[in-house]
Amino acid sequence: MAADFRYWCGECGYRTPWLTRSPGAEKLARHYAECHPGVPPVGQAERRPTGGGVGCLVLAGVLLLILVAVAVCRYQAP
Repeated sequence: MAADFRYWCGECGYRTPWLTRSPGAEKLARHYAECHPGVPPVGQAERRPTGGGVGCLVLAGVLLLILVAVAVCRYQAP
């Protein structure tokens, strides 16, 4: 499972590193227990943005260029 979540404290500027969902929520709860005792954990959860498939598009473009280069070379061969 990828580390796709980061949690932000609602009381201060603390944020967790990128973690999976449960460990991130637990780390935020520990932060509240240590730094804001008696305050219920609130804040924001941020999900890591995905690349949107750009990597696959680049790979497809490179493969297409290789295919064209091979076709041109075969066509020009005596």
